[in-house]
Amino acid sequence: MITSGRLYFVHESSYVDEPSVIGEGTRIWHFSHVMAETMIGRNCSIGQNVLIASRVTIGDNVKIQNNVSVYEGVVLEDDVFCGPSMVFTNIATPRSRFPRNRPEDYRRTLVRRGATIGANATIVCGATIGEHAFVGAGAVVTRDVPPYGLVFGNPARLHGFVCECGTTLSVEGERALCRACGGAYAVRDGLMERVEAP
Repeated sequence: MITSGRLYFVHESSYVDEPSVIGEGTRIWHFSHVMAETMIGRNCSIGQNVLIASRVTIGDNVKIQNNVSVYEGVVLEDDVFCGPSMVFTNIATPRSRFPRNRPEDYRRTLVRRGATIGANATIVCGATIGEHAFVGAGAVVTRDVPPYGLVFGNPARLHGFVCECGTTLSVEGERALCRACGGAYAVRDGLMERVEAP
């Protein structure tokens, strides 16, 4: 399909509602549904049985694995990875008898650039997942995750920090060096920051 001069792939079993903006090189696989007023960036991979709800924004090079629903109020920045069957929520107090369908009922969830969310993790709405953070498989995230933070468990707790390449960092004092790619980091006020290599 071509829209707005951009070339992308949609499997014949999937649906893309108009208007939507989908970037060049993006692939939408089997049995998925992209609802109207959605923006998806370039070179994304949308796996099997994925729902992208209306008014969702997805950056470039995002990978969404099978069986994930990205609900209204969720923003995924560039290079985000969503593992199989992970869960986003968008309403803090859902009730069947008392529908929450006004824009102010939705809580924004922001997944910053380069973050990974593992298989079967749950992200409770209103949280921000920091840049290059790593949410372990099966974690239940109920609060913000710091940049480069490694969290897992229920509820998810901080268990360390990871490099941009995904390797767990060994912190010595206020410095950390990635043993896999050589990335250099500094701890400032309890937060990890990328710094120039020494």
